[in-house]
Amino acid sequence: MPHPTLLVADDHPLFRAAVLHVLRERFAQYQTLEAASAMTVSSTLQAHPEVELVLLDLTMPGARGFSTLLHVRGEYPEIPVVIISSNDHPRIIRRAQQFGAAGFIPKSAPAEDIAAAVAAVLDGGSWFPPMAAERSEADAELAARLAQLTPQQFRVLLCIADGLLNKQIAHELGLAENTVKVHVTAILKKLACYSRTQAAVLVKSLENDREA
Repeated sequence: MPHPTLLVADDHPLFRAAVLHVLRERFAQYQTLEAASAMTVSSTLQAHPEVELVLLDLTMPGARGFSTLLHVRGEYPEIPVVIISSNDHPRIIRRAQQFGAAGFIPKSAPAEDIAAAVAAVLDGGSWFPPMAAERSEADAELAARLAQLTPQQFRVLLCIADGLLNKQIAHELGLAENTVKVHVTAILKKLACYSRTQAAVLVKSLENDREA
């Protein structure tokens, strides 16, 4: 039986190495895996069902703000995700929490905080720094709308946001063009969007550079 495993997803090799060092020192009973892009996160989770927690950077290649968090939570709801980010504005921390993260570790945090956060989440709890930002009803509504999408629909939505046509999406995801059309219709209906452009704008709002 495979060992329980922790996945560190960050595109900065030095920071990834530092986090892995903390995990191997404090959680020796766990194996560790690493990923440097949103696509690798997805393929790693597919190949390793023994992963019990993901430490996830928000700004990896292929990620649009909170898109990878939402994708992992949608496809693997049983795996908790802890965001690890250099942007620790209260608004970002609150959005991570509302979009389903089990914890948030600022990249400036000491090793003790990383270990405490991982331990708390592995124990079924959560770990967030103190926050001043209020809960956002708009974010809560956005999270609820996106939660209606299947993992495949979410992938199609991200392709729409990249400006891809149905034919290109079909090629990108290995689907029949007609299947993509069905998905697009369902996505627009679930998100209450009138056009692909409106859906793309909605994805844009997931990006984590907003501080207001």
